[in-house]
Amino acid sequence: MSATTVVRQARDLLDEAGLHGAVLVRDLDTGAEIGFDTEIPYPAASLVKVPLAVAVLERITRGELDPARAVDVRPGRITAPGPTGLSRFRHPARIAVDDLLYLSTSVSDSVAADALFDLVPPDAVATELRRLRLDGIAVRHRAGALADTPAERFGPDEVHLAHSLAIGAVTPGQGHPVAQLDVARANTGSARAFVDLLHALWRPSAIHPATAARVRALMGDNLHRQRLAPDFTSDASRWSAKTGTLLHLRHEVGVVDHADGQSYAVAALTASRVPAAAQPGSEATMAQVARSLHDHLRTGTPPWWG
Repeated sequence: MSATTVVRQARDLLDEAGLHGAVLVRDLDTGAEIGFDTEIPYPAASLVKVPLAVAVLERITRGELDPARAVDVRPGRITAPGPTGLSRFRHPARIAVDDLLYLSTSVSDSVAADALFDLVPPDAVATELRRLRLDGIAVRHRAGALADTPAERFGPDEVHLAHSLAIGAVTPGQGHPVAQLDVARANTGSARAFVDLLHALWRPSAIHPATAARVRALMGDNLHRQRLAPDFTSDASRWSAKTGTLLHLRHEVGVVDHADGQSYAVAALTASRVPAAAQPGSEATMAQVARSLHDHLRTGTPPWWG
């Protein structure tokens, strides 16, 4: 089966699940890749915590920031479902920068991420990405903004209304009245930009080796494994990744390291047309599509639906 046919069928499968999106898979040694809509920017949601970690760790390697520095963090006091870590703390805490990196990246804790943004603001993260020659990821705001959307203004039985707004209000140019969903105002990135970042973390690049190793470890310890992980984790492979979720957006970027030494970067950025917070079927479809592109690139195996 040709790559063109595999891509067309992958698009169709996403559409049947009520999704549209961009998916890219790249062999990190040969550079061979397969995907679609790879240059389209999407609001990054919590994916921004990966470039944040890179920027913080680069400052640490230069001696500009002490990883043992204790930071006083106010509690998030969030009771709505979803947020994790310090976001749900009820009392102040004192936490080292190195531990904030774990909470922000592996646990996707937005309060921890904003404690890091206090030390390395969004514009400084963007400057670091430019220094490292990593293009296509825009860092414009802090992570706490991700918990300030219409979803937080509705009761648990009305969250579908926030999702309906998110789905219906997008403009043809990807503008949106919700700032975090507007590509001109939000943190954004394309599938290609995130795969480029992963490539730079998994293979020698301008990123300091100690930074890259730490980010790889943090992504390997990611606790959110309900999306692509089921299709990429096995006794013969390791899946290291970061998820991003915001209203109707469901993303994941990661690398699968196979026991035979081959490694593939994967980025799946999607938006749903279904106004529902819980969509396990959509997440399973994301994984199936990403895995089918990976398998075609790795072995030429036809997708399971082919």
